[in-house]
Amino acid sequence: MALTSRTPTGIAYDRAGPAGGPPVVLIHAGVADRRMWDPLWPELTAERDAIRLDLRGFGDSGDRPAGALSPVGDVLDVLAALGVTGPSHLVGASYGAGVAVELALAEPSSVASLLLAAPGGSLIPELTPDLRTFVEAERAALTRGDLTAAVEANIAWWVEGPQRRGDEVDPAVRDLVRLMQRRAFELTADWDDVEAAEADPPALDRLGELRAPTLVLLGALDLRAIHAAAARLTADVPDVRRVDWPDVAHLPSLERPSDFHALLRDWLASRGA
Repeated sequence: MALTSRTPTGIAYDRAGPAGGPPVVLIHAGVADRRMWDPLWPELTAERDAIRLDLRGFGDSGDRPAGALSPVGDVLDVLAALGVTGPSHLVGASYGAGVAVELALAEPSSVASLLLAAPGGSLIPELTPDLRTFVEAERAALTRGDLTAAVEANIAWWVEGPQRRGDEVDPAVRDLVRLMQRRAFELTADWDDVEAAEADPPALDRLGELRAPTLVLLGALDLRAIHAAAARLTADVPDVRRVDWPDVAHLPSLERPSDFHALLRDWLASRGA
């Protein structure tokens, strides 16, 4: 990621593609950073004005926050730095999907549409047994200072998924996520005193207020917690459509980047973009 651009507050981002029309803003997963969009980026930016960023504590956005950690604020910071004043199409993966929804609730005029891939983060409605097992494994590894084990717990649960073996997943996907997740652990190793800004009331309690057209993408091999999040969105968001892919887990845009681009292209076309 050479020639990184940054906002005055230290949020790293890239922007490319032809000007004109609402930009597409890509918000990464919690096991990733903006590099997760590398397989999609050349095709997307050949057609669209696109922006991708590293939320604070990920990738090249390594500066400690001056106040509470605010991913929504990070996205708004980048849009302000780029002079984007109209609505944007938000594409959020996992944790980034929760950020996208929170932004759409906080600043509805800033959002033209939402594509939520494997919705996670603040959109998870319950701690399912599989999610609890992952959380306990990651916490135990971090408590004993074993970053490698913590990274591998994320690979096992979020990249491979609870229903697959490691050799059933592209090694390049696993290796990229290893790099991105380890980077996040290293950046935030001394951030125990950093508070996180929380939406009040929570986004899950306000899904009926969303006005942006919303597409939910779910991988059948994902954790039950993500299935529950997708079901909640499908039930509560007024203008929503859901697509299920049978052969992927938590990172569909990395497992099937060309198909993901086609899905995004069709979605934007249906929105008149």
